[in-house]
Amino acid sequence: ANLGPQYVEPPPFDLAASYRASGPCTPLIFVLSTGADPASELYRFAEGMGMRQRLQSISLGQGQGPKAELMIREAVEDGSWVLLQNCHLAASWMPTLEKLVEGFSPDIVRPDFRLWLTSMPSALFPVSILQNSVKMTHEPPKGLRANLSRTYAGFDDGFLQSSTRPVEWQKLLFGLSFFHAITQERRKFGPLGWNIPYEFTTGDLNVCIQQLGIFLEEYEAIPYRVIRFLCGHINYGGRVTDDWDRRTLITILDNFISPDVLVDGHPFSPSRAYVSPAARDHKGYVEHIKTLPAVPQPEIFGLHSNADITHDLNETQALFETILSLQPRTGAASGLSREKVIADTVEWILRRLPKSFDVDAITARYPLVYKESMNTVLLQEALRYNALLSVLATSLREMTKALKGLVVMSEDLEKMGNSLLNNAVPDMWKAKAYPSLKPLSSWVIDLGARCQFIQDWVDKGIPNVFWISGFFFPQAFLTGTLQNYARKDAIPIDTISFSFHVLDESEVDTTKKPKEGCYIRGLFLQGARWDSERKSVVESRPKELYTKMPVIHLLPVANRKKPYSGIYECPVYKTLTRAGTLSTTGHSTNYVLTIELPSQKPQDVWIKAGVALVCSLND
Repeated sequence: ANLGPQYVEPPPFDLAASYRASGPCTPLIFVLSTGADPASELYRFAEGMGMRQRLQSISLGQGQGPKAELMIREAVEDGSWVLLQNCHLAASWMPTLEKLVEGFSPDIVRPDFRLWLTSMPSALFPVSILQNSVKMTHEPPKGLRANLSRTYAGFDDGFLQSSTRPVEWQKLLFGLSFFHAITQERRKFGPLGWNIPYEFTTGDLNVCIQQLGIFLEEYEAIPYRVIRFLCGHINYGGRVTDDWDRRTLITILDNFISPDVLVDGHPFSPSRAYVSPAARDHKGYVEHIKTLPAVPQPEIFGLHSNADITHDLNETQALFETILSLQPRTGAASGLSREKVIADTVEWILRRLPKSFDVDAITARYPLVYKESMNTVLLQEALRYNALLSVLATSLREMTKALKGLVVMSEDLEKMGNSLLNNAVPDMWKAKAYPSLKPLSSWVIDLGARCQFIQDWVDKGIPNVFWISGFFFPQAFLTGTLQNYARKDAIPIDTISFSFHVLDESEVDTTKKPKEGCYIRGLFLQGARWDSERKSVVESRPKELYTKMPVIHLLPVANRKKPYSGIYECPVYKTLTRAGTLSTTGHSTNYVLTIELPSQKPQDVWIKAGVALVCSLND
């Protein structure tokens, strides 16, 4: 039996119903969530109620409390509305607000008065106000269809006919609304969608719509480039802090703000499930939106169908992490005690813990000389790994003593024990370690492989092929490669950049070093795959989330001119999260370099697909 669409489609946000349930002494509270901005809908509702000119608004923060108090006192007397935004930012003023609300009574408050509040969930928000108010939550809708429905619920026929160029206005308005839905929904795919999950709001869309209306009225020829710049670089782009996300945002926007959108039936997706509808009235647009798929396929976002698998895996991982955090601490599933499980884990790690590197021996064998920067790279890597190994050895010995009752189980050791129990890398190790998403058991094995790579370098000399994933700080290795070339030929290093050549196994003799530059291995391609026959990036195979890249030759070239076509500028990241903190170089700490991969398709295809190279997977 079919239950009907009402069980899967969220009900529309009905502000009028909440208003009818309130009274002059009953505040109305919007509980905010990421990406939600109820202020614009409140302004629109006030306009319909004839209260727009009698609605005062203030965003709370430092020093705004007295102004807000004066607004409330005046509104109580003259029967106007007051909107206090972001109450969670004025925790110290909340007791004052509580007293003001407790003082409301029908004898002194005008019937038309309403107090509207917005706040993120906060433990400091007054409980008495919560108990005696109408509470609303305004979450961003899930799904493209629900998002478009929410947007068009705020329009009417008068708004759709408000331009002197109604056809262009309605078509581009739909394009902007669709673009807004895309930016919201790409977040569910994690780093494949956006490196950083930005909080795009309806306020961003409303500003773009206002600017679109102005440009249509003032310019005979539609300035698409200007509209794209304002929307992509300023209104939406003002929230974007990652350059690669900005590139993705602009590329997506090009599909929805262009002359093609004015053509009836212009497809937004290869399957033509989403098209630019002919200009029509408001009811027609609402009916068209209802015909869209309830569950959008990844193709509309420009992603491969494997993106759905990635999304499901991320949700499953989050679920399991929550379950682990709630498990009892008294025992394990095998019947062993918590202490026994931790002790066994500590013993297992100690057996596999690599020995520290002999820095003096490395310095003697690989002296710091001007012509060979790799010696400096090797020494720095050994020092970094030694610092990490020292923390591991010390904390594991302390944990062993604490489990035996020889030392006090400190808070840090308690947290470490919980991590070991959950097969997670302890925070005190992460603070000294390289970025990694691997569980503890895989992380320990990976650490052994990394240290073995450095030890082989020490024992056998500079490698013919460098395992770039094994570096603690790969950027130093890349800089050292450029320095060697610059110093050998006495060329300024700031004029040198890499050219890239992906090698087939038959092409390269890895038993010898290249004459110039270096060979690297250990990278994985996400969102696409490498085709050795076509020598090009191509679409992934079904259910194949990552593919191993062949050896790549990094060749330093002076005054190199980058090709403008036939390549995809592919970012390389250390881990699958892609996001990191902004370093002094202006790049993310997770970002390594950009590799130009040959491509037979336009670069935009791979940008929207979120294609990237990563040094380390999460298994």
